[in-house]
Amino acid sequence: QAQLVESGGGLVQAGGSLRLSCATNGRTFSSLPVGWFRQAPGKEREFLAVISWSGVSIFYGDSVKGRFTISRDNTKNTVYLQMNSLKPEDTAIYYCAADPEGSWAAPSDYKYWGQGTQVTVSS
Repeated sequence: QAQLVESGGGLVQAGGSLRLSCATNGRTFSSLPVGWFRQAPGKEREFLAVISWSGVSIFYGDSVKGRFTISRDNTKNTVYLQMNSLKPEDTAIYYCAADPEGSWAAPSDYKYWGQGTQVTVSS
């Protein structure tokens, strides 16, 4: 069973950058697609990005295209989300998730979730 732990969140000024990490206990991790989502207070969980097990296939949500980059290092059992040009509206709890079925863009597609890491962007 995959266990996921996010890190790298924090407080940053608008226009700044953060890199989130999603570490797994991964004997099977390297064979699983992994996605990033976020959830702001009072809003639904939003798809941000997903990367296939090989890293060849990558998809982004419209709200982060051109600003966020997903990558993975299977030797370290870690997936990253590089976030640039951050805006106050990016403030949310950020989650990684693994082992999706279906579209890979819906939260319900994913079997395993981390506990989340808070990102706060000040104006």
